[in-house]
Amino acid sequence: MASHILTLTAEDRVGIVAAVTGFLAEHDGFILDSQQYADLEANRFFMRVEFKDAGPKFPAGTDRLRAAFGEVADRQGLDWRLGRSDVHPKIVIAVSKASHCLNDLLHRWKTGALPVEIAGVVSNHESCRALTEWHGVPFHHLPVTDANREAQEQQMLAIMADAGARTLVLARYMQVLSGELVERLAGRCINIHHSFLPGFKGARPYHRAYERGVKLIGATAHFVTADLDEGPIIEQAVERVDHRASVDDMIRIGRDIEAQVLARAVKWVGERRLLVNGTRTVVFS
Repeated sequence: MASHILTLTAEDRVGIVAAVTGFLAEHDGFILDSQQYADLEANRFFMRVEFKDAGPKFPAGTDRLRAAFGEVADRQGLDWRLGRSDVHPKIVIAVSKASHCLNDLLHRWKTGALPVEIAGVVSNHESCRALTEWHGVPFHHLPVTDANREAQEQQMLAIMADAGARTLVLARYMQVLSGELVERLAGRCINIHHSFLPGFKGARPYHRAYERGVKLIGATAHFVTADLDEGPIIEQAVERVDHRASVDDMIRIGRDIEAQVLARAVKWVGERRLLVNGTRTVVFS
C-alpha cells in the first residue's frame, strides 16, 4: 500500500507537531517517518511526515485527505503540500550541448532509481535529441537568441504546464534565465555548476583552475534566483586532485561530480525532502 508524504513550513509556534500528529491519530494514520526542524533565528518551522492508512477512519482518496487536513492547516497557518509516495513529481529538464548530467538523470530514471517522472527535455541545441528520444522522453528543440528569449521562455513554461511539471532542472543549460522566468519558478528551478565559483567565473574554468594548481574539484546544486549562481544551496561534493591531474582529468572528474550532485538534488525533490528556508535549504535525510 502506498504511503502519503506531508511537508510543511510555518511561523514557529507551540503545537504544530501536536496538531499534525493528532490529526493523523484521529484519522487512523500510521506514521512511518517524521522529521522536523526549527530555525530559531528565522522563527520558521519545517516538517516532513510519511504515513499510511491504518484503519477505517482514514479518508478515502488523496483529495478527501487534503480537504480534511486543510482545516488543521488553516488553523495553524501552514504552507503545506501532501501527496502519495507512488505518484512521482513531474520535472522538465533543460540542457544545452553537454550531455553528462542529462544522461545520468535519464539512466537513473529509467532504472527506477530516481523517484520523479521526466516529462520532457528542452534544449537550445539538437545535440541531445537522440539520447533523449532513445529513453522515450519527448524532446523539444527551442533555439534562443536575444531577440526571441521572451518567446522561447514562454514556450518552456507552456511545455511544463502541458506536462503538469512543477520543477525545471537545468542540467548544464548554458543560458541565463530572465528575471521574469526566475520569479515564476521561484523554489522550483534547480541548477548545477562547478564549485570553483566565485572564482574562475565565465568560460574555460577548468583550464584556469589547472593553471592555478587547484587541489579540490567540486559541484554545487542550488535553486535558481535572480543572483546568478548564488541561490539557496541544495547539495555539494568535492574530490581531491593533485599535480598529476591534467585539464582533461579535471574536466572528467568535474563532470562526474556534477552528475552525482544533481541526481541527489532531483532525488530529494522526488522524495519531498527539500524545503526552501530563505537563502538556505532544509534537506530532511
